[in-house]
Amino acid sequence: MTGTPPTERAQPQDLVGIGIGPFNLSLAALADRVPGGIAATFYEQRPAFHWHPGLLIEGATLQVPFLADLVTLADPASPWTFLNYLRARDRLFPFYFAERFHIQRSEYDDYCRWVSDRLPSLHFGHQIDAVRWNPERSLFEVDFTQLDADGGAEALGRAYSRHIALGVGTEPYIPEPLKPLAEAPAVPVIHSADYLDNRQRLLAADHITIIGSGQSGAEVFLDLLRARPEGAEKIHWLARSEAFAPMEYSKLGLEHFTPDYTRYFHALPERTRDALVPRQWQLHKGIDADTIAAIHAELYRRTLHGGWPDAVLTPGVCVRTAGRVATTKVELHLEHAQQGTRSRLTTDAVVLATGYRERPLDRMLAGIDPYVRRDAAGRPHIDDQFRLVLDGSVTGSVYVQNAERHTHGVGAPDLGLAAWRSASILNSLTGKEPYPLPRRTAFTSFGLERREAPGIPAPAPELTPLARGI
Repeated sequence: MTGTPPTERAQPQDLVGIGIGPFNLSLAALADRVPGGIAATFYEQRPAFHWHPGLLIEGATLQVPFLADLVTLADPASPWTFLNYLRARDRLFPFYFAERFHIQRSEYDDYCRWVSDRLPSLHFGHQIDAVRWNPERSLFEVDFTQLDADGGAEALGRAYSRHIALGVGTEPYIPEPLKPLAEAPAVPVIHSADYLDNRQRLLAADHITIIGSGQSGAEVFLDLLRARPEGAEKIHWLARSEAFAPMEYSKLGLEHFTPDYTRYFHALPERTRDALVPRQWQLHKGIDADTIAAIHAELYRRTLHGGWPDAVLTPGVCVRTAGRVATTKVELHLEHAQQGTRSRLTTDAVVLATGYRERPLDRMLAGIDPYVRRDAAGRPHIDDQFRLVLDGSVTGSVYVQNAERHTHGVGAPDLGLAAWRSASILNSLTGKEPYPLPRRTAFTSFGLERREAPGIPAPAPELTPLARGI
Protein backbone atom coordinates (compact mmCIF):
# COMPACT_ATOMS: atom_id res chain seq x y z
CA MET A 1 0.00 0.00 0.00
CA THR A 2 2.99 2.33 0.44
CA GLY A 3 2.97 5.05 -2.18
CA THR A 4 -0.49 4.15 -3.47
CA PRO A 5 -2.35 7.40 -4.25
CA PRO A 6 -5.68 7.71 -2.45
CA THR A 7 -8.92 7.47 -4.37
CA GLU A 8 -10.70 10.81 -4.03
CA ARG A 9 -14.44 11.01 -3.55
CA ALA A 10 -15.01 14.00 -5.78
CA GLN A 11 -18.30 15.36 -4.44
CA PRO A 12 -17.68 17.39 -1.27
CA GLN A 13 -19.92 16.40 1.61
CA ASP A 14 -21.79 18.73 3.92
CA LEU A 15 -20.82 16.48 6.82
CA VAL A 16 -18.38 13.64 7.41
CA GLY A 17 -18.89 11.74 10.64
CA ILE A 18 -15.96 9.89 12.16
CA GLY A 19 -17.00 6.92 14.28
CA ILE A 20 -20.37 5.16 14.36
CA GLY A 21 -21.41 4.63 17.94
CA PRO A 22 -24.87 5.54 19.28
CA PHE A 23 -24.19 9.29 19.09
CA ASN A 24 -23.06 9.56 15.48
CA LEU A 25 -25.67 6.94 14.59
CA SER A 26 -28.24 9.31 16.09
CA LEU A 27 -26.78 12.15 14.02
CA ALA A 28 -26.91 10.02 10.85
CA ALA A 29 -30.53 9.01 11.52
CA LEU A 30 -31.64 12.61 12.03
CA ALA A 31 -29.56 13.83 9.08
CA ASP A 32 -31.42 11.31 6.93
CA ARG A 33 -34.62 13.28 7.53
CA VAL A 34 -33.45 16.89 7.12
CA PRO A 35 -35.86 18.64 4.69
CA GLY A 36 -34.09 19.26 1.40
CA GLY A 37 -31.42 16.76 2.40
CA ILE A 38 -27.78 17.16 3.32
CA ALA A 39 -24.85 15.23 1.90
CA ALA A 40 -23.55 13.22 4.86
CA THR A 41 -21.17 10.28 5.10
CA PHE A 42 -20.11 8.41 8.25
CA TYR A 43 -17.05 6.18 8.61
CA GLU A 44 -16.30 3.46 11.19
CA GLN A 45 -13.26 1.22 11.49
CA ARG A 46 -15.19 -1.79 12.82
CA PRO A 47 -16.92 -4.10 10.32
CA ALA A 48 -20.38 -3.58 11.83
CA PHE A 49 -22.18 -1.80 14.66
CA HIS A 50 -21.73 -3.25 18.14
CA TRP A 51 -22.47 -1.50 21.43
CA HIS A 52 -20.43 -2.73 24.42
CA PRO A 53 -20.70 -6.39 23.36
CA GLY A 54 -18.68 -7.56 26.37
CA LEU A 55 -21.32 -6.22 28.76
CA LEU A 56 -24.52 -7.49 27.14
CA ILE A 57 -25.11 -9.64 30.21
CA GLU A 58 -28.42 -11.47 30.19
CA GLY A 59 -31.06 -9.38 31.93
CA ALA A 60 -28.93 -6.21 32.15
CA THR A 61 -30.98 -3.12 31.27
CA LEU A 62 -30.29 0.39 30.08
CA GLN A 63 -30.20 3.04 32.78
CA VAL A 64 -32.34 5.36 30.64
CA PRO A 65 -35.91 4.83 29.38
CA PHE A 66 -36.55 3.50 25.87
CA LEU A 67 -37.60 7.01 24.80
CA ALA A 68 -33.88 7.86 24.96
CA ASP A 69 -33.40 6.13 21.63
CA LEU A 70 -31.55 7.63 18.68
CA VAL A 71 -34.21 10.09 17.54
CA THR A 72 -37.44 10.21 19.56
CA LEU A 73 -36.68 13.20 21.80
CA ALA A 74 -36.00 15.30 18.69
CA ASP A 75 -38.27 13.66 16.10
CA PRO A 76 -40.84 11.21 17.51
CA ALA A 77 -42.32 10.78 14.00
CA SER A 78 -39.01 9.47 12.61
CA PRO A 79 -38.93 5.99 11.02
CA TRP A 80 -35.84 5.31 13.16
CA THR A 81 -37.56 5.27 16.57
CA PHE A 82 -37.34 2.30 18.91
CA LEU A 83 -41.10 1.84 18.62
CA ASN A 84 -40.87 1.61 14.84
CA TYR A 85 -38.09 -0.96 15.26
CA LEU A 86 -40.47 -3.02 17.41
CA ARG A 87 -43.17 -2.66 14.78
CA ALA A 88 -40.78 -3.82 12.05
CA ARG A 89 -39.85 -6.81 14.21
CA ASP A 90 -43.55 -7.58 14.84
CA ARG A 91 -42.99 -7.12 18.57
CA LEU A 92 -44.99 -3.99 19.32
CA PHE A 93 -47.86 -5.72 21.15
CA PRO A 94 -45.59 -7.95 23.27
CA PHE A 95 -43.63 -4.84 24.30
CA TYR A 96 -46.89 -3.06 25.12
CA PHE A 97 -47.97 -5.84 27.46
CA ALA A 98 -44.51 -6.21 28.98
CA GLU A 99 -44.86 -2.64 30.34
CA ARG A 100 -41.11 -2.06 30.34
CA PHE A 101 -39.80 1.48 30.46
CA HIS A 102 -36.18 0.32 30.70
CA ILE A 103 -35.22 -2.13 27.97
CA GLN A 104 -32.47 -4.73 27.99
CA ARG A 105 -29.05 -3.73 26.72
CA SER A 106 -29.04 -6.52 24.17
CA GLU A 107 -32.32 -5.18 22.79
CA TYR A 108 -30.90 -1.66 22.49
CA ASP A 109 -27.85 -3.09 20.70
CA ASP A 110 -30.11 -4.93 18.24
CA TYR A 111 -32.19 -1.79 17.67
CA CYS A 112 -29.08 0.26 16.84
CA ARG A 113 -27.87 -2.45 14.50
CA TRP A 114 -31.30 -2.47 12.79
CA VAL A 115 -30.91 1.26 12.14
CA SER A 116 -27.27 0.97 11.04
CA ASP A 117 -28.12 -1.76 8.53
CA ARG A 118 -30.61 0.52 6.80
CA LEU A 119 -28.92 3.93 6.63
CA PRO A 120 -27.10 4.35 3.30
CA SER A 121 -24.79 7.07 4.68
CA LEU A 122 -22.85 4.63 6.90
CA HIS A 123 -19.60 3.03 5.79
CA PHE A 124 -18.07 0.40 8.06
CA GLY A 125 -14.60 -1.03 7.57
CA HIS A 126 -13.09 2.43 7.02
CA GLN A 127 -10.21 3.55 9.22
CA ILE A 128 -9.70 7.31 9.46
CA ASP A 129 -6.01 8.19 9.15
CA ALA A 130 -5.94 11.98 9.15
CA VAL A 131 -8.08 15.11 9.05
CA ARG A 132 -6.73 18.35 7.58
CA TRP A 133 -8.08 21.79 6.70
CA ASN A 134 -7.50 22.78 3.09
CA PRO A 135 -7.61 26.60 3.05
CA GLU A 136 -7.50 26.78 -0.75
CA ARG A 137 -10.70 24.77 -1.11
CA SER A 138 -12.24 25.81 2.24
CA LEU A 139 -12.87 22.12 2.94
CA PHE A 140 -11.71 19.47 5.35
CA GLU A 141 -9.72 16.60 3.85
CA VAL A 142 -10.38 13.21 5.44
CA ASP A 143 -7.91 10.44 4.61
CA PHE A 144 -9.05 6.88 5.23
CA THR A 145 -8.04 3.28 4.66
CA GLN A 146 -10.69 0.87 3.45
CA LEU A 147 -10.31 -2.46 5.26
CA ASP A 148 -11.07 -5.98 4.09
CA ALA A 149 -13.05 -8.55 6.07
CA ASP A 150 -9.96 -9.49 8.10
CA GLY A 151 -9.11 -5.90 8.97
CA GLY A 152 -6.27 -5.62 6.46
CA ALA A 153 -5.69 -2.53 4.32
CA GLU A 154 -7.49 -2.81 0.99
CA ALA A 155 -7.49 0.69 -0.49
CA LEU A 156 -6.72 4.29 0.40
CA GLY A 157 -9.26 7.04 0.01
CA ARG A 158 -9.88 10.73 0.60
CA ALA A 159 -13.11 12.57 1.18
CA TYR A 160 -13.81 16.29 1.36
CA SER A 161 -16.31 17.90 3.67
CA ARG A 162 -17.50 21.30 4.82
CA HIS A 163 -17.97 20.02 8.37
CA ILE A 164 -16.80 17.14 10.58
CA ALA A 165 -18.57 15.30 13.42
CA LEU A 166 -16.33 13.40 15.83
CA GLY A 167 -18.08 10.49 17.51
CA VAL A 168 -15.20 8.14 18.23
CA GLY A 169 -16.39 7.46 21.77
CA THR A 170 -14.41 6.34 24.78
CA GLU A 171 -11.99 3.52 25.49
CA PRO A 172 -11.57 1.23 28.52
CA TYR A 173 -9.46 2.71 31.29
CA ILE A 174 -6.95 0.50 33.10
CA PRO A 175 -5.12 1.99 36.13
CA GLU A 176 -1.35 2.22 35.79
CA PRO A 177 -0.52 -0.38 38.51
CA LEU A 178 -2.53 -3.01 36.62
CA LYS A 179 -1.50 -2.31 33.02
CA PRO A 180 1.46 -4.77 32.99
CA LEU A 181 -0.80 -7.53 34.32
CA ALA A 182 -3.60 -6.82 31.84
CA GLU A 183 -1.15 -7.00 28.94
CA ALA A 184 0.21 -10.44 29.92
CA PRO A 185 -1.94 -13.50 29.09
CA ALA A 186 -0.98 -15.95 31.88
CA VAL A 187 -3.50 -14.77 34.51
CA PRO A 188 -6.87 -13.30 33.45
CA VAL A 189 -6.76 -9.59 34.29
CA ILE A 190 -9.40 -8.14 32.00
CA HIS A 191 -11.44 -4.97 31.68
CA SER A 192 -15.18 -5.36 32.14
CA ALA A 193 -15.58 -4.30 28.49
CA ASP A 194 -14.30 -7.79 27.61
CA TYR A 195 -16.23 -9.62 30.32
CA LEU A 196 -18.46 -11.92 28.27
CA ASP A 197 -15.59 -13.04 26.05
CA ASN A 198 -13.73 -14.16 29.18
CA ARG A 199 -16.63 -15.30 31.37
CA GLN A 200 -15.92 -19.03 31.24
CA ARG A 201 -12.25 -18.44 31.90
CA LEU A 202 -13.14 -16.34 34.93
CA LEU A 203 -15.59 -18.91 36.28
CA ALA A 204 -12.85 -21.55 36.07
CA ALA A 205 -10.64 -19.49 38.39
CA ASP A 206 -10.56 -20.48 42.06
CA HIS A 207 -10.81 -16.90 43.35
CA ILE A 208 -12.05 -13.79 41.50
CA THR A 209 -11.58 -10.11 42.35
CA ILE A 210 -13.67 -7.31 40.88
CA ILE A 211 -12.39 -3.73 41.11
CA GLY A 212 -14.79 -0.84 40.60
CA SER A 213 -18.00 0.35 42.25
CA GLY A 214 -20.10 1.46 39.27
CA GLN A 215 -22.86 -0.25 37.35
CA SER A 216 -20.51 -2.48 35.34
CA GLY A 217 -18.78 -3.75 38.47
CA ALA A 218 -22.14 -4.46 40.10
CA GLU A 219 -23.46 -6.36 37.08
CA VAL A 220 -20.30 -8.46 36.77
CA PHE A 221 -20.34 -9.24 40.50
CA LEU A 222 -24.00 -10.29 40.37
CA ASP A 223 -23.52 -12.44 37.29
CA LEU A 224 -20.48 -14.23 38.75
CA LEU A 225 -22.17 -14.62 42.13
CA ARG A 226 -25.20 -16.31 40.58
CA ALA A 227 -22.93 -18.71 38.67
CA ARG A 228 -20.70 -19.74 41.60
CA PRO A 229 -21.55 -22.65 43.95
CA GLU A 230 -23.11 -21.77 47.28
CA GLY A 231 -20.61 -21.60 50.11
CA ALA A 232 -17.66 -21.54 47.69
CA GLU A 233 -18.24 -18.27 45.87
CA LYS A 234 -14.71 -16.94 46.50
CA ILE A 235 -15.36 -13.45 45.16
CA HIS A 236 -13.91 -10.15 46.36
CA TRP A 237 -15.48 -6.88 45.23
CA LEU A 238 -13.29 -3.84 45.91
CA ALA A 239 -14.09 -0.19 45.29
CA ARG A 240 -12.28 3.09 45.80
CA SER A 241 -15.53 4.96 46.49
CA GLU A 242 -16.69 5.20 50.11
CA ALA A 243 -19.76 3.04 49.48
CA PHE A 244 -21.50 0.85 46.94
CA ALA A 245 -23.82 3.77 46.38
CA PRO A 246 -27.03 3.98 44.39
CA MET A 247 -27.20 6.23 41.37
CA GLU A 248 -29.05 9.50 41.88
CA TYR A 249 -32.32 8.73 40.17
CA SER A 250 -34.77 11.14 41.76
CA LYS A 251 -36.97 13.09 39.38
CA LEU A 252 -35.34 16.44 40.11
CA GLY A 253 -31.89 14.87 40.21
CA LEU A 254 -32.43 13.59 36.68
CA GLU A 255 -32.88 17.18 35.52
CA HIS A 256 -29.07 17.38 35.46
CA PHE A 257 -29.45 15.46 32.19
CA THR A 258 -31.53 18.10 30.45
CA PRO A 259 -30.61 20.72 27.86
CA ASP A 260 -31.37 23.36 30.51
CA TYR A 261 -28.62 22.08 32.80
CA THR A 262 -26.23 21.58 29.90
CA ARG A 263 -26.60 25.24 28.91
CA TYR A 264 -26.21 26.36 32.54
CA PHE A 265 -23.07 24.28 33.02
CA HIS A 266 -21.49 25.51 29.78
CA ALA A 267 -21.86 29.13 30.94
CA LEU A 268 -19.98 28.52 34.21
CA PRO A 269 -16.32 29.53 34.61
CA GLU A 270 -13.81 26.83 33.70
CA ARG A 271 -12.53 26.43 37.28
CA THR A 272 -16.07 26.04 38.58
CA ARG A 273 -16.88 23.36 35.99
CA ASP A 274 -13.71 21.42 36.80
CA ALA A 275 -14.52 21.44 40.52
CA LEU A 276 -18.15 20.50 39.96
CA VAL A 277 -17.85 17.36 37.80
CA PRO A 278 -16.03 15.15 40.37
CA ARG A 279 -18.60 16.05 43.03
CA GLN A 280 -21.41 14.80 40.79
CA TRP A 281 -20.11 11.23 40.53
CA GLN A 282 -23.30 9.73 41.93
CA LEU A 283 -25.27 11.14 39.00
CA HIS A 284 -23.47 8.85 36.57
CA LYS A 285 -21.15 6.47 38.45
CA GLY A 286 -23.54 5.01 41.00
CA ILE A 287 -25.36 1.67 40.80
CA ASP A 288 -28.94 1.17 39.71
CA ALA A 289 -31.09 0.56 42.79
CA ASP A 290 -32.62 -2.59 41.26
CA THR A 291 -29.15 -4.05 40.74
CA ILE A 292 -28.22 -3.32 44.35
CA ALA A 293 -31.45 -4.97 45.48
CA ALA A 294 -30.76 -8.04 43.30
CA ILE A 295 -27.25 -8.38 44.74
CA HIS A 296 -28.52 -8.18 48.30
CA ALA A 297 -31.32 -10.65 47.53
CA GLU A 298 -28.84 -13.16 46.09
CA LEU A 299 -26.49 -12.78 49.05
CA TYR A 300 -29.40 -13.14 51.47
CA ARG A 301 -30.71 -16.23 49.69
CA ARG A 302 -27.39 -17.91 50.28
CA THR A 303 -27.78 -17.50 54.06
CA LEU A 304 -31.11 -19.37 54.27
CA HIS A 305 -29.50 -22.69 55.18
CA GLY A 306 -27.01 -21.24 57.64
CA GLY A 307 -23.65 -19.61 57.13
CA TRP A 308 -22.60 -16.68 55.02
CA PRO A 309 -21.57 -16.65 51.36
CA ASP A 310 -17.83 -16.53 50.71
CA ALA A 311 -18.10 -13.09 49.14
CA VAL A 312 -16.32 -9.98 50.41
CA LEU A 313 -17.53 -6.49 49.48
CA THR A 314 -15.15 -3.73 50.59
CA PRO A 315 -15.48 -0.05 49.60
CA GLY A 316 -12.98 2.68 50.40
CA VAL A 317 -10.04 0.66 49.07
CA CYS A 318 -7.46 1.59 46.44
CA VAL A 319 -4.96 -0.68 44.71
CA ARG A 320 -1.48 0.75 45.33
CA THR A 321 0.54 -1.80 43.36
CA ALA A 322 0.08 -5.28 41.90
CA GLY A 323 2.25 -8.13 40.74
CA ARG A 324 2.33 -11.79 39.80
CA VAL A 325 2.87 -14.62 42.23
CA ALA A 326 4.24 -17.90 40.85
CA THR A 327 3.03 -16.92 37.34
CA THR A 328 -0.52 -18.16 38.03
CA LYS A 329 -1.80 -15.69 40.63
CA VAL A 330 -2.00 -11.94 41.16
CA GLU A 331 -1.14 -10.14 44.39
CA LEU A 332 -2.91 -6.83 44.97
CA HIS A 333 -1.46 -4.38 47.48
CA LEU A 334 -4.41 -2.53 49.02
CA GLU A 335 -4.85 0.56 51.14
CA HIS A 336 -7.98 1.56 53.04
CA ALA A 337 -8.41 5.32 52.90
CA GLN A 338 -10.38 5.83 56.13
CA GLN A 339 -8.47 3.34 58.30
CA GLY A 340 -5.08 4.14 56.86
CA THR A 341 -4.37 0.40 56.84
CA ARG A 342 -2.67 -1.70 54.20
CA SER A 343 -3.15 -5.30 53.20
CA ARG A 344 -2.47 -7.83 50.44
CA LEU A 345 -4.91 -9.95 48.50
CA THR A 346 -3.93 -12.95 46.38
CA THR A 347 -6.37 -13.83 43.61
CA ASP A 348 -6.59 -15.98 40.48
CA ALA A 349 -8.46 -13.53 38.24
CA VAL A 350 -9.26 -9.82 38.16
CA VAL A 351 -12.08 -7.93 36.44
CA LEU A 352 -11.38 -4.21 36.11
CA ALA A 353 -14.68 -2.33 36.16
CA THR A 354 -12.68 0.88 36.14
CA GLY A 355 -14.67 2.81 33.58
CA TYR A 356 -13.79 4.57 30.36
CA ARG A 357 -11.87 7.64 29.27
CA GLU A 358 -12.37 9.86 26.24
CA ARG A 359 -10.44 8.46 23.29
CA PRO A 360 -7.42 10.66 22.46
CA LEU A 361 -7.85 12.60 19.25
CA ASP A 362 -4.35 14.04 18.93
CA ARG A 363 -3.14 11.69 16.19
CA MET A 364 -6.28 11.93 14.11
CA LEU A 365 -6.56 15.71 14.45
CA ALA A 366 -2.86 16.53 14.19
CA GLY A 367 -3.55 18.19 10.85
CA ILE A 368 -5.87 20.78 12.39
CA ASP A 369 -4.21 21.11 15.80
CA PRO A 370 -2.69 24.54 15.00
CA TYR A 371 -6.22 25.87 14.51
CA VAL A 372 -7.67 24.47 17.78
CA ARG A 373 -8.11 26.85 20.72
CA ARG A 374 -7.47 25.26 24.11
CA ASP A 375 -8.19 26.01 27.77
CA ALA A 376 -5.77 26.32 30.68
CA ALA A 377 -5.58 22.51 31.01
CA GLY A 378 -4.82 22.00 27.31
CA ARG A 379 -8.30 20.73 26.48
CA PRO A 380 -10.10 22.03 23.39
CA HIS A 381 -12.57 24.83 23.86
CA ILE A 382 -16.03 23.67 22.74
CA ASP A 383 -18.77 26.22 22.16
CA ASP A 384 -22.44 26.00 23.06
CA GLN A 385 -23.22 24.40 19.66
CA PHE A 386 -20.81 21.50 20.29
CA ARG A 387 -18.14 22.87 17.95
CA LEU A 388 -14.42 22.97 18.54
CA VAL A 389 -13.40 26.61 18.79
CA LEU A 390 -11.08 27.04 15.82
CA ASP A 391 -9.06 29.86 14.34
CA GLY A 392 -11.22 32.32 12.43
CA SER A 393 -9.57 31.37 9.14
CA VAL A 394 -11.32 27.98 9.27
CA THR A 395 -14.80 28.39 7.84
CA GLY A 396 -15.90 24.81 8.51
CA SER A 397 -16.92 23.34 11.87
CA VAL A 398 -15.75 20.30 13.82
CA TYR A 399 -18.58 19.05 16.02
CA VAL A 400 -17.91 16.68 18.92
CA GLN A 401 -20.08 14.07 20.59
CA ASN A 402 -19.17 12.67 24.01
CA ALA A 403 -15.87 14.53 24.18
CA GLU A 404 -17.21 17.63 25.93
CA ARG A 405 -17.78 16.69 29.57
CA HIS A 406 -15.35 19.44 30.65
CA THR A 407 -17.49 22.06 28.89
CA HIS A 408 -21.01 20.58 28.91
CA GLY A 409 -21.15 18.49 32.08
CA VAL A 410 -22.14 15.00 33.16
CA GLY A 411 -24.78 14.67 30.44
CA ALA A 412 -22.15 14.42 27.68
CA PRO A 413 -22.09 10.56 27.63
CA ASP A 414 -25.78 10.16 28.51
CA LEU A 415 -27.97 8.49 25.88
CA GLY A 416 -30.90 10.64 26.93
CA LEU A 417 -29.29 13.74 25.44
CA ALA A 418 -28.18 12.08 22.18
CA ALA A 419 -31.12 13.12 20.00
CA TRP A 420 -31.16 16.68 21.35
CA ARG A 421 -27.43 17.14 20.76
CA SER A 422 -27.67 15.65 17.26
CA ALA A 423 -30.57 17.95 16.43
CA SER A 424 -28.65 20.93 17.82
CA ILE A 425 -25.69 20.06 15.57
CA LEU A 426 -27.89 19.79 12.49
CA ASN A 427 -29.63 23.07 13.28
CA SER A 428 -26.23 24.73 13.60
CA LEU A 429 -24.82 23.09 10.48
CA THR A 430 -27.75 24.02 8.24
CA GLY A 431 -28.25 27.50 9.69
CA LYS A 432 -31.94 26.67 9.84
CA GLU A 433 -34.16 24.78 12.28
CA PRO A 434 -35.02 21.41 10.74
CA TYR A 435 -35.56 20.19 14.30
CA PRO A 436 -37.35 22.73 16.51
CA LEU A 437 -36.12 22.17 20.05
CA PRO A 438 -37.85 22.94 23.36
CA ARG A 439 -36.92 26.19 25.05
CA ARG A 440 -37.42 24.78 28.54
CA THR A 441 -36.82 21.20 29.69
CA ALA A 442 -36.53 21.31 33.50
CA PHE A 443 -38.56 22.53 36.44
CA THR A 444 -35.29 23.43 38.18
CA SER A 445 -33.81 26.88 37.58
CA PHE A 446 -30.12 26.14 37.96
CA GLY A 447 -28.90 29.72 38.37
CA LEU A 448 -30.05 33.16 39.42
CA GLU A 449 -31.40 35.50 36.80
CA ARG A 450 -29.30 38.65 36.48
CA ARG A 451 -31.48 41.73 36.72
CA GLU A 452 -29.03 44.63 37.09
CA ALA A 453 -28.12 46.61 33.99
CA PRO A 454 -24.71 45.79 32.49
CA GLY A 455 -21.94 47.90 34.03
CA ILE A 456 -24.26 49.48 36.64
CA PRO A 457 -24.07 47.72 40.02
CA ALA A 458 -27.40 47.35 41.74
CA PRO A 459 -27.69 49.13 45.11
CA ALA A 460 -27.17 46.75 48.00
CA PRO A 461 -30.45 46.34 49.94
CA GLU A 462 -30.51 46.30 53.71
CA LEU A 463 -30.88 42.66 54.72
CA THR A 464 -32.03 41.21 58.01
CA PRO A 465 -29.57 38.50 59.13
CA LEU A 466 -30.96 35.01 59.41
CA ALA A 467 -30.98 33.36 62.79
CA ARG A 468 -27.84 31.38 63.47
CA GLY A 469 -28.08 27.78 62.36
CA ILE A 470 -30.74 28.35 59.72
